[in-house]
Order: sequence, then C-alpha cells, then structure tokens
Amino acid sequence: MIYWPCILKLEGEDELTYLASALEFISECQDLILSDEDYVIDSKGVCYLIECVSQQQVLVKTERTVVLAQVLDLIRAHEFSKAELCLTKIYFLTVADAINSLRY
Repeated sequence: MIYWPCILKLEGEDELTYLASALEFISECQDLILSDEDYVIDSKGVCYLIECVSQQQVLVKTERTVVLAQVLDLIRAHEFSKAELCLTKIYFLTVADAINSLRY
C-alpha cells in the first residue's frame, strides 16, 4: 500500500516533485522521460521504482526505505536549488511532515 502524498526524485536532479495522489503521479509522469534510477518516496519512507507496464507507469515497491534524515537532505538540496529558504531552518518530525512541506 502506498501512503500518499509522495515525492518524485529524478536521477541527477535536486528538484523534487510533490505527488498528492496516484492520479497526480500518472499525470506528472506521462510526459517525462524516466530513467531506471528515478523513484518515488511515500509518506512512510518506502521507495518505489517506476516501471512501464502496458504503456502506463506503475510504482513497484522496493526493499529500500529512507529515514527522516535522508528526506531532509533531499528537501534541503531541493530548496537550495531554488535559493528561496534558509536551509538551517528546515526541520520536520516525520517523513510525512517533510513530504507535506513540498505541497506549496
């Protein structure tokens, strides 16, 4: 079971994409050229690979999970690339809180 919202992490990019739902995932990914290294992190920290099945992207659960510190590092890199926020002030109590911070 995927716990929404999630974030999309593209290989070689610091920018993250907030995904509120499965429908938003499909919408965001349909025009992207995805690599085997792109992945989605759900609100529990579970990572999913993106595979194409019958010309549609599906999420395949992996054994990999990320902890809050790893999500914070991704969000700090994301915010640094935008140069809009003081990085030292970024802190969250849970992975879900961190992901929800990207909503806006």
